[in-house]
Amino acid sequence: MKDGIIFWDIDPEIFTLFDTFPIRYYSLSWAIGCALCYLIVKKVYQEEKIPLENLEQLSMYIIAGGFLGARLGHCFFYEPQYYMQNPIEVLLPIRKVGESIQFIGFQGLASHGGLIGIVIAIVIYVRKTKTNILWIMDRVALGSGLMAASIRIGNFMNSEVYGKPTSGNWGVVFERDDLIPRHPTQLYEAAAYVLIFIVLVFVYKSKKIKKRNGLMVGIFFVMMFTARFMIEFVKENQVAFEDSMSINMGQILSIPLILLGFVLMYYHKISWLTKTSD
Repeated sequence: MKDGIIFWDIDPEIFTLFDTFPIRYYSLSWAIGCALCYLIVKKVYQEEKIPLENLEQLSMYIIAGGFLGARLGHCFFYEPQYYMQNPIEVLLPIRKVGESIQFIGFQGLASHGGLIGIVIAIVIYVRKTKTNILWIMDRVALGSGLMAASIRIGNFMNSEVYGKPTSGNWGVVFERDDLIPRHPTQLYEAAAYVLIFIVLVFVYKSKKIKKRNGLMVGIFFVMMFTARFMIEFVKENQVAFEDSMSINMGQILSIPLILLGFVLMYYHKISWLTKTSD
């Protein structure tokens, strides 16, 4: 650190398996995030005396849906032309280099796509198990803040998804890309997501509130994607076509999710008032 500026040059690869498969901090952050989310929701299931077998099945749906959604979201929201020309790389991270085939790893995962994938997975799970979808989404939302925070820390370790240059006497220089002090937007988002987790814990601990299905996930959507929308103003665009846009793709995708959050909160209010009047 010098004059408040942090110089960041961490190798994103921790080690390589068999000289072929790199293990990165980003992959580790996903694993830690999923584990934290699972443990939090597991505690909720135990407190509410719900069989853990139900959670194990739900977890498999969510992990598969979240990963597929995040991958497809990146491919079709941010780089549709490239992946339409190279469809095999969407889910098979290999590329022909010269005369050999190399494992390149997945070159992007989009959080909005991951959320859509998780919602679809929950819908499929609910149709098979006849469980209340808002009840499940409330519980999953409770642990999702820490998962999102862990993933953003992985982005920081990877020196990616960083912010615009800052003229202040502070910032982070991501030396693997350039020598410009930048907003560490990954850490801004991680801090916001931890705060969201704390808020939802307080909401859940209120015995009256936690019974109102849809309220927690509504709060989660509004807080999560409002934070994302605002932080995007100091974040570098992820792809070139965003440079000509007044708001970027991350902000555009956040708007309907913020509105959905308000709808869920409004639905909760109406359903609660109806039950109260009865």
